[in-house]
Amino acid sequence: MKVKPMLGDWEVPHIAAIRSAERRAFAELPVPGRAGSVFQDLNAGPLRLAIEGSLYGDEARDDFLEEIRGKFRAGEPVTFVADIVTATEVQHVIVEELRFEESGVRPDQIDYFLVLRESPPPPPPPNPLGGLDTGLLDQAGSFLDSVTGALDAIGMLGSVPELKDPTPPLRGALDNVKSAVGGLGGVAAKLGDLFGGN
Repeated sequence: MKVKPMLGDWEVPHIAAIRSAERRAFAELPVPGRAGSVFQDLNAGPLRLAIEGSLYGDEARDDFLEEIRGKFRAGEPVTFVADIVTATEVQHVIVEELRFEESGVRPDQIDYFLVLRESPPPPPPPNPLGGLDTGLLDQAGSFLDSVTGALDAIGMLGSVPELKDPTPPLRGALDNVKSAVGGLGGVAAKLGDLFGGN
């Protein structure tokens, strides 16, 4: 079954030819002392599709140019389906290049040439927690819940009195004790003289 070439929801009209170009990238690593080189596979590059065709009449030309130039200016990936991309993983393409040609020999005809380039969707954003064990997150959440519960329980007890330095009221009492004991020094000396003399 033939698949009509569709760029997004728009059928590309009057196609004369479609070509695809697929290329694999390699890095050549020369080995000293050997005649050959070792090649490192850098994976396949993006697939490119070239579509060419012709349009006839002013209305068909104007509709085509408006549609394709809108997709070109947007520069956003659009879906593409056609028989030529069977057995590939191409889903999204961008319009990379546009070429148009008009000739005085065929005044009602416009020839077009489009280049589409594969544009896979970006990968999903990375998980900021990486390989962190989610069980730890659950434990931390339950610990936070218990701390919050304890703070709520303290709040329900009512106002807690502010604890201050308890010594200021005692200082005055100590002054009286010092003055009372201060006079004992003279009494002790007199007693010493009294008993020492015997």
